[in-house]
Amino acid sequence: MMANFFSQFESPSYLGIPLIAIAIALPWVLLPTPSPRWVNNRLITLQGWFINRFTNQLMTPLNAGGHKWGLLLTSLMIFLFSINMLGLLPYTFTPTTQLSLNMGFAVPLWLATVIIGMRNQPTAALGHLLPEGTPIPLIPVLIIIETISLFIRPLAL
Repeated sequence: MMANFFSQFESPSYLGIPLIAIAIALPWVLLPTPSPRWVNNRLITLQGWFINRFTNQLMTPLNAGGHKWGLLLTSLMIFLFSINMLGLLPYTFTPTTQLSLNMGFAVPLWLATVIIGMRNQPTAALGHLLPEGTPIPLIPVLIIIETISLFIRPLAL
């Protein structure tokens, strides 16, 4: 039974070791390491095929400017996939249940997209704050509402 309402937000530990540290460090063991051999074993071949296929599926619909996000998004998806798969094992902890990990990923990516959008296309980025055909008396209120919704987006998603 919980001692208080806020104990549900504490990071669980086992034998004094925080389980979030183990759960975040363990997926990196699963990533393939470079090998000087020409023929690898089945696991490394399967991992390389999966990473290449996922990267190909990610890059196909993107233009050349979006390809610079490919490494970040591929590594993030593989990391999240492996952490969530490890959470399916019995008596393990899934760190994506903690708001701190999700916000740690969401806020920098959201802030990067907002800043890059404002820098590269300021009129299009600011145009999202005001719907087309808005009556003149509603313009100040809608800009405030859309700005607030822009800042709440990482928490909501």
